[in-house]
Amino acid sequence: MNTKRMIAAGLILTLIAFANKTTAQTKNEFSITQCVDYANKNNLQVKNALLAIKSQEAINKEVTASALPSVNATLGGINYLQLPVSLLPGEIFGGTAGTFIPVRFGTNYNVNGSLQLQQLLFDGQVFVALQARRTTIALQQKSAEVTEEMIKTNIHKIYYQLVVSKTQIALLDANIERLQKLEHDSKELYKNGFVEKLDLDKIAVQIANLQTEKLKAANGIELGYIGLKTLMGMPVKDTLVLTDKISEDQITTDIANNQEYNYTDRKEFQAVSLGKKLNEYNIKRYQLSYLPTIAMSGAYTKNAQRNQFDFFKGGDWFTTSFIGLNISAPIFDGFARKARITKAKIDLQQTENQLQNLRISIDAEVTQAKMNFTTAISTLNNQKKNMQLAESVYAQTKKKYEIGTGSNMEITGAQTDLVTAQTNYIGAMYSAIIARVDYLKATGKL
Repeated sequence: MNTKRMIAAGLILTLIAFANKTTAQTKNEFSITQCVDYANKNNLQVKNALLAIKSQEAINKEVTASALPSVNATLGGINYLQLPVSLLPGEIFGGTAGTFIPVRFGTNYNVNGSLQLQQLLFDGQVFVALQARRTTIALQQKSAEVTEEMIKTNIHKIYYQLVVSKTQIALLDANIERLQKLEHDSKELYKNGFVEKLDLDKIAVQIANLQTEKLKAANGIELGYIGLKTLMGMPVKDTLVLTDKISEDQITTDIANNQEYNYTDRKEFQAVSLGKKLNEYNIKRYQLSYLPTIAMSGAYTKNAQRNQFDFFKGGDWFTTSFIGLNISAPIFDGFARKARITKAKIDLQQTENQLQNLRISIDAEVTQAKMNFTTAISTLNNQKKNMQLAESVYAQTKKKYEIGTGSNMEITGAQTDLVTAQTNYIGAMYSAIIARVDYLKATGKL
């Protein structure tokens, strides 16, 4: 009986161990750089952008194939159940002119094998397409970089907001601990008749409110982690630990004083510039379509004819071979090429306008981002001073309360002001982080 129990217990432990192994979560301790690298490999939008590059590479290989020789082999056979009829003039055989005599020529079995070669020697459109291959790949790569930068921007914002949220939780814990100590001291005063029961109830309400705020903050942080994992393409069940820290010095670095920025630092500007270059290739392609196309062709053919199917037993095989040169010159196409060139030139003008508009937008974005960043830094500094002042006021009010010269209303108000100042400080830090990331993105230096 004991043996059976031991075996059963062993099976249960084995099943538990297996279950734990299959449900084990991956723990990832990531810096901001590691988060971005992870997203570049796992985010589905980035994956699709990288697949677009591979798709363009395949298209380019197809374009390259147009300039390479093509070789085809054919093998065919015919078994005539009835030989074809040919009509010969009757006068050949002494008949009346205008009459025809039906005759059958040929053999019952015919086999034909051939090898054909086609080589394009010159085609203006193919020539330009070959020149444009690198630009098409570069455009797809730049589009992927634009997608990566968009993901990177959002990761920076969420990552550092979550880092700052640790400070928020720490401040709430400190406030709760401070109030709990005040509650303990007030209970002692209440026992000695120095405070009223109402004062204790007010402190209890404040503690409950702060605990509720902490719960909300914790839930918000958890949702932030879920959002960050989703953005990175990480399974939600995996554990993510943020290893980077951020200080006020890092946030308030006066990067806004740097007036230098180049349009070409922006991935979007680079992408549109490549689009312009492709439009120029397009015009050139249609212009060269007025030139003749030159192609070479050749073939080598073997054929045999038999009345019996004995092609593998010897007999004659007849050879035919040739080399040809084909020149095709366009004469008139109803002005279709002219219309294509006109449209391509309009597309180029639109791209140039898009570039000019992008320059204006970048200037405006940088100016606005700089103003927002400067304002956010100023607000953060002011809120920090307000928080420090509120902490000082609370400390002095608490001393007065402890020695009996202050009222419960004063200390409750001081505590409320302190929580408000701390909340404003955390909000200012969030705003400063976002403003900093937006400024770096606007200047192309993120």
